[in-house]
Amino acid sequence: MWNLSISLVHYVHRMVFFNPEIYSSDFTTPLPVVIDKCIQSAPIDTRRALYKNIVLSGGSTMFKDFHRRLQRDIKKIVDARALASEARLNGEIKSQPVEVNVLSHPIQRFAVWFGGSVLASTPEFFTACHTKAEYEEYGASICRTNPVFKGMY
Repeated sequence: MWNLSISLVHYVHRMVFFNPEIYSSDFTTPLPVVIDKCIQSAPIDTRRALYKNIVLSGGSTMFKDFHRRLQRDIKKIVDARALASEARLNGEIKSQPVEVNVLSHPIQRFAVWFGGSVLASTPEFFTACHTKAEYEEYGASICRTNPVFKGMY
């Protein structure tokens, strides 16, 4: 007889990305839907490239088969949209399949740090930084006036 023991903590942590309502009723949009909405808000001529290059970063994406599950769920959303579009057009126009590729790589746990490190090594980085003296003079509000984020606040 086989005995299978699954840690509830590991299961819930993974599932919160795909079924967030199990954690909080305030957040009910699954990660695949958020990613799809984000890509759909991009210019139409860039969407295929974006779907083909979804890159994971951070420790929370290191769960076993996380990238496969995310890719599968996004692909379902994309395929359902294509089928609905074809149905609206009575099958007269067939859409080209959209390739969805979620990239998982060995350094994804450190990718955010690595990206920040690369950014900080550029000469332009220091034009967007504030000094301690500026922070002490203006307070936390100075972070909202950074040229990088101009117009966001």
